[in-house]
Amino acid sequence: MNKYEAVIMFYPEVEEEKREASFTRIKNVMEEHGKINNIDEWGMRKLAYEIEYKQEAYYIFVEFECDPTEILEINRIARISDPVMRIMVIKVDE
Repeated sequence: MNKYEAVIMFYPEVEEEKREASFTRIKNVMEEHGKINNIDEWGMRKLAYEIEYKQEAYYIFVEFECDPTEILEINRIARISDPVMRIMVIKVDE
């Protein structure tokens, strides 16, 4: 298993219940074939540049371990989730 870090950006106008439901779905995929080491909710942050005319996003940072094949599934789930603006997953070198 490899170590990864993910930053998930949610649209600012999304209600907390919908954001939590979407994050729980992504988190379940991470836990299914690996383990989560740390979850850090950064909250609402200003974007460096506008994305779809939005100037802010709600950020969640996750450190986790899983098989490399699961990254495709995590990205797929995030992209089909309406509350998710962007997701970036990077492999951490040890």
